[in-house]
Amino acid sequence: MNTPMEQNVRLTNEEYDAVVAENGEVIQNDPLLEDAEGYQRLVGRLIYLTITRPDICYSVQILSQFMHKPKESRMEAALRVLRYLKREPGLGILMSSDNTLKLQAYCDSDWASCPMTRRSLTGYCIKLGESLISWKSNKKPTVSK
Repeated sequence: MNTPMEQNVRLTNEEYDAVVAENGEVIQNDPLLEDAEGYQRLVGRLIYLTITRPDICYSVQILSQFMHKPKESRMEAALRVLRYLKREPGLGILMSSDNTLKLQAYCDSDWASCPMTRRSLTGYCIKLGESLISWKSNKKPTVSK
């Protein structure tokens, strides 16, 4: 896999799907996993791996929202992250020996991207020279209107 998560994929929980079905909209048949513990262990290991792999932080943050009642599509998305990691094992944090003390910061946001809560996602990363020294991705506490 070239990316840890497919572009424009909107994962939802069971309660959201039930509300959408009540409103008469057609939803895709996506059954719950029989063994949620396997999904929980896998996502827990991916969370631990985000310490050295900031490229999977966003994907793992999305997957970790469905720990209680995961569906089969969530497990497929988690396995896609594993396939991405297998393809790119050498990626990770690299502390460059470059002595440049140039500080760079990048940020991005995605307005109302969570279909269930309409909350925005934001993230940032900070580099010192060519070395990544800090990053974060989170869902905002307020609802976008």
